[in-house]
Amino acid sequence: MPARPQAPTLSPAGTRVLQQLVMTGDASRTALATDTGLTPGAITRAVRPLLEAGLLDETGGRASTEGALGRPATVVTVRTEAHLVIGIKVTADQMFGVLCDLRCRVLDELTVPVGDHGPEALVSQVADLVERLRSGRPEVGSVGLAVSGDVDAASGHVAYSPFLGWRDVPLGQEVARRTGLATTVENDVRALLTGERWYGVGRGLSSLALVTVGTGIGCALLVNGQVVHGSFGVAGEVGHVLVDPEGPLCHCGNRGCVEAIAGSASILERMAQAGFAGLGIGDVAELARSGQPDAVRVLAEAGSAVGTGIATIANLLGAQHIVITGEAIGSSPEPADDERDYDVMDPHVRAAFEQRAFGSAARSAIELRPLRFVDWARGAAACAVEDFVTHYGRS
Repeated sequence: MPARPQAPTLSPAGTRVLQQLVMTGDASRTALATDTGLTPGAITRAVRPLLEAGLLDETGGRASTEGALGRPATVVTVRTEAHLVIGIKVTADQMFGVLCDLRCRVLDELTVPVGDHGPEALVSQVADLVERLRSGRPEVGSVGLAVSGDVDAASGHVAYSPFLGWRDVPLGQEVARRTGLATTVENDVRALLTGERWYGVGRGLSSLALVTVGTGIGCALLVNGQVVHGSFGVAGEVGHVLVDPEGPLCHCGNRGCVEAIAGSASILERMAQAGFAGLGIGDVAELARSGQPDAVRVLAEAGSAVGTGIATIANLLGAQHIVITGEAIGSSPEPADDERDYDVMDPHVRAAFEQRAFGSAARSAIELRPLRFVDWARGAAACAVEDFVTHYGRS
């Protein structure tokens, strides 16, 4: 295995080149100059320290065009396993961990139960999971953590996490102290969006919204190519968009919020009121497919609420693409598992969106996507990769 590179001090041009190569793939120096807007001389100066540090390689084995005469183009490649990252999604009862390379390709994964929500105990559990995933891998250089709630990514503090019962926990600082690794902490939905920005549907887009539909309704926004954090760590709270002033009471104190109608807890509660207690979201979807009237009604109302919420996003943001995912849309531990729950809500989401979106905002592409558990952890890994390439070589 290659040794971890020593970090040189990079110029802004060097950082731009490293970001470009990690995000979009291998490229010739000419292509790098075109894509980054840098001069060929600036590209040479930017690439040199990264080659010397062992983070990049150059090859001359690929011709610039098929059948072209002359020397093959020199291609700059990222040594994707020169720096490995660990991504962890923390929930109230489990931790999902992945070991990834710089392109966020999953090399290993591990899921462990969470036994104690206390900050000190949970930090110990995170450190143990990190140690198991990096065993025999000296190239592991950083950790990304995805946690629900109010997270200050700049400081690594969890200001408030209702599912963990935390307030003002310096999670990043404590995990870094226990593991000896650079640690990034991010809100879980923003972490998912970061993964999409770097390696998914968000690559090349300037605006994207990602909405998660589960116990709560989460939302993260990409505007002008940047993930929006908001002045106080809150932005895009689509879950508390008003849908029905006479609707069910929301935990925020208002009535008829998207979350109070479309959150999985609300869906299951209304099904229980209709005489169907003890169900899961997948069970409700199956009942709706079979034509059971209460299930059809409840999921239609939930889909319409979500569609109204994302229409509000489209009207305000003009997002090019909106991804809707989460437990209430359909989830599975593995991609081969059944992932069809989203099909019941889909037409209701789209119908409400088309009705509520104003003018050209209706052109936003809508994608309902089942959620895989590994996606959360891979998003956390993407946050660690982003921090690495952005701050590489800086103290």
